[in-house]
Amino acid sequence: MFDRILFPTDGSEGADAVFDRVLDVAETHAATVHVLNVADTAHDSVTRIQGEIVDVLEREGETVVEAAAQRATGRGIPAVTDVVQGGVAATVDAYTEEYGIDLIAMPTRGRTGLERLLLGSTTDRVLRRSSVPVLTLDPADDSVTYPARGVLVPTDGSAGAEAALELSVELAAGTGATLHVLCVADESDPAVGSPTDAGDRPASELVDAATSVAEDAGVGSVVGATETASSIRRAIESYVGTHDIDLVVMGARGRRGLERRLLGSVTERTVRSASVPVVTVPESHRTK
Repeated sequence: MFDRILFPTDGSEGADAVFDRVLDVAETHAATVHVLNVADTAHDSVTRIQGEIVDVLEREGETVVEAAAQRATGRGIPAVTDVVQGGVAATVDAYTEEYGIDLIAMPTRGRTGLERLLLGSTTDRVLRRSSVPVLTLDPADDSVTYPARGVLVPTDGSAGAEAALELSVELAAGTGATLHVLCVADESDPAVGSPTDAGDRPASELVDAATSVAEDAGVGSVVGATETASSIRRAIESYVGTHDIDLVVMGARGRRGLERRLLGSVTERTVRSASVPVVTVPESHRTK
């Protein structure tokens, strides 16, 4: 399901810390890892000086990607390296399209302070524009291993949630993980008509439909749950902590307008604060 994994890296401690877990994913799916460094010309600290500084960044980038490639090949995982000039998010997007990338893997934060910021806020921008799933990992947490034993997919019945369900079902069926389907009704949202209401369909109905999809696809262990909470994000995080979840799969967008939105901004907040890796799935992924 994942044949080509893109790992954008700035050589920061955050990127280095998550790379072994990215290699775990690649090893599980027999994927090639594309290691990309972007000589980021989008920041004032770079463009103010122009030519010579860009060349320095490219040389630094070559060192970064070659070191990562050696770590990959040392584990028998094929690696492709590249250094490209440009804005990071746009370059990642273009590279993904050109090379048929089907998963992007990034740390939740990279360099900060006065150093060049490749990741962190850039990860947010990649999440918003990516046409493929994005795996985000917390550099501070090295306790989670892949393949996951417990996969959680929150749902609100939106197209984004359905895309996440499809991917999580494929993951669980392929790796033997237990799949947990969770629908959380936001008790503070006036659009929620009852404790079990989720958009136009009851939460229990959404969960039952999702678990049926998973069982029909051959997932051996499926758990369904509904909850009501004042904070959907905190409910998701609580469920992760109490049910041995080690991977969350969420839609990039949920319900909008006057409807209750479980995903979207909730997904972004979950990515930043989750204690386990999160895969964010764009709605368009369903059509691929």
